[in-house]
Amino acid sequence: MDTGTEAEQIFIEHDDLSIARALEEDIIFGRLAPGTRLTEDTLLARFAVTRHFARQALVQLEAMGIVVRERNRGATVRSLTPKQVGEIYDVRELLQRQAALWISLPAPASLIAALDAIHEEHGKHIEAGFLRGVHEANDRFHLTLFGACDNAHLVQSIELYMRLSLPVRANSMGNTDSLRIAHEHHRMMIDMLKGTDNWVLAQLCVDHLQPSKKRYLDRVG
Repeated sequence: MDTGTEAEQIFIEHDDLSIARALEEDIIFGRLAPGTRLTEDTLLARFAVTRHFARQALVQLEAMGIVVRERNRGATVRSLTPKQVGEIYDVRELLQRQAALWISLPAPASLIAALDAIHEEHGKHIEAGFLRGVHEANDRFHLTLFGACDNAHLVQSIELYMRLSLPVRANSMGNTDSLRIAHEHHRMMIDMLKGTDNWVLAQLCVDHLQPSKKRYLDRVG
């Protein structure tokens, strides 16, 4: 059976989602710096796909909040000013504090078990240097944790601002010490879920945001 030419196979293997995922990794892990232009022609040369898929990949990245598309300028990797970082993190702190305050404590054993499993996976990825795994396990940990607040709209807002802050969060991804500190914070959050003090849990959830924010502001400031 004729399966087509090698070039045709490349077109089949890549679509807008796989291109967006590859570019997302480049952005999150610092291989594409904030402000870098992303042209359709560059994507066509790199991935050997149709222009439609290249265009849709940029749409996907814009929806994720890590790429900005402007008239007459095309697409660029999202770059945040110190003022924008401050505003985004002000909202993140409000949302995450409120979600933590609404979690019923002590948390059910099923939630503790789920977070323990993610925490273990997160730690293994840190030690292995598997940054994609670190990133995905980290986001899954937080969305599972805040999902316990039992307000889907609040959790959706938290997820949105997690995406908007990706340029900031990415700045710490290559620093193993920073990742280990974040990992230890996760362990402390799990321990606090076994207690009854929502205010202490909420404060840790806010404090947890500060290292990557400070690192980014120090770099751009």
